[in-house]
Amino acid sequence: MKLICVGRNYSNHIAELQNEKPKEPVVFLKPDTAILLKKQPFFIPDFSKNVQYEVEVLVKINRVGKYIASEFAHKYYDQIGLGIDFTARDVQQTLKQKGLPWEKAKAFDGSAVVGKWVSKHQFENLNSLSFSLKQNDRIVQSGNTKDMLWTINDIIAYVSQFFTLKIGDIIFTGTPSGVGPVQPNDGLKGFIENEEFFNIKVK
Repeated sequence: MKLICVGRNYSNHIAELQNEKPKEPVVFLKPDTAILLKKQPFFIPDFSKNVQYEVEVLVKINRVGKYIASEFAHKYYDQIGLGIDFTARDVQQTLKQKGLPWEKAKAFDGSAVVGKWVSKHQFENLNSLSFSLKQNDRIVQSGNTKDMLWTINDIIAYVSQFFTLKIGDIIFTGTPSGVGPVQPNDGLKGFIENEEFFNIKVK
């Protein structure tokens, strides 16, 4: 099982980090060891002084696929979730400056929160899902999938050109603006359409 993550999929997040708007999806991977174990807190790693949250809508793949056409991508998932792509921003900045891969900043142990899963049929329109993240009961991120540069189906079609999608693979679809640092004793709660999908503590 692999975690396929899309970066720079919301214009407002691109702007806040002063990144260039991409012509195609920015894709990176996390290993399965990045998944934060259920009911466990997130421990800020010693190698970073600026770990930031990035809340994202998730998709779980339910059948094997390769070179999937966008119009058929909806057949390859039936569950939607919410998670966090924790990012060691200081480490990432150093790697970017050197033109090096991001894995040390993005794929470390516990860097991927995967909340509960629900049927995609629970929602009327997957291309207009509102979602949010609360840090200590204050909303710090708020987004809607209608603002994605690439839709869920676009992402599935694109990444399947490079990676065979397998049952259980999880796609992180990108984060809106509002990313910020976490501190010990923070509480992080994620919501889609006002329904809670995860609730974790930071240590």
